[in-house]
Amino acid sequence: MNLSNDDARMLEELCQQHSVSPDKVLKLLDAVRDYEFKDRRTGVYDALREILKSQPERPA
Repeated sequence: MNLSNDDARMLEELCQQHSVSPDKVLKLLDAVRDYEFKDRRTGVYDALREILKSQPERPA
């Protein structure tokens, strides 16, 4: 997902305030966007659940 600099900064600030991983939020938004224009959204909740269950990526 391509965010403007202002949006990326705001996302970082909000995620810090709420102890949430910005990467995980971006993955959730991407998943919702993938299902947005489908006739049937079967599987969207499973996809979101898997993202929420996943461990945060650790920097190399």
